[in-house]
Amino acid sequence: MKKLFKLILNTIPRPILIRLSYVVRPVLALLLKGSKFTDPIDGKSFRMFLPYGYGSQRNNVLSPSTLSLERHRLLWLYLQNETDFFTSKDKKKVLHFAPEQAFYKLFRNQKNLDYTTTDLFSPLADVKADICNLPFDDNQYDIILCNHVLEHIPDDTKAMQELFRVLKPNGMAILQIPQDLSRATTFSDDTIVDQKERAKIFGQYDHVRIYGQDYFDKLRSIGFTVVEEDYTNKITPELTEKYCLAKGEIIPVCFKK
Repeated sequence: MKKLFKLILNTIPRPILIRLSYVVRPVLALLLKGSKFTDPIDGKSFRMFLPYGYGSQRNNVLSPSTLSLERHRLLWLYLQNETDFFTSKDKKKVLHFAPEQAFYKLFRNQKNLDYTTTDLFSPLADVKADICNLPFDDNQYDIILCNHVLEHIPDDTKAMQELFRVLKPNGMAILQIPQDLSRATTFSDDTIVDQKERAKIFGQYDHVRIYGQDYFDKLRSIGFTVVEEDYTNKITPELTEKYCLAKGEIIPVCFKK
């Protein structure tokens, strides 16, 4: 199964994968029904989660029902338990980059959100836009979700500046990225052009860097106030395992003062 999933991820374009997943997802959820692992997003339980990874495959990470990964489930728990994202009585303007299927319909149906999605290629995007040149006015959004996007962007400084520009004062941006916190500094190498080699080194063929500990300070240099939220430390080990979370993953919660 791991080889099959790796082949699918590396050969089928992402927009097509998104469309196909709507057909495959209910079948997988039925076949893998059980009690060992639970997806906190929809509360459904399974005997196993699916493997995932463009390079090396990780076991028990892809939820059969929502297609969430570790980062999605961690973000859901943070938003649910630590913010008023789901409960605010005041309507919040939300901008969501490269919207994930795990969240898309749920966020779209929330009455307390004025929800806009954006991406250059995703079929789920309301606005087709370049993150380095956004077609939005300054200070527009209360909340920005931009998760596992910046590692694809050659000029991530410009992208961060645009995110800061369109965020309202006192707004919150959650900017998750693949992180290797054993590295002090971020690594990139534009001379590596072979897709297999890029997948091996960067974790995915279309990634342009591996972020290290300096990622958070780079966000601060843009103007954000950054909370490095080690949220799995606030969740019991039993639930961390049951929800298939990545222990020690840091959520970059950013504010514009």
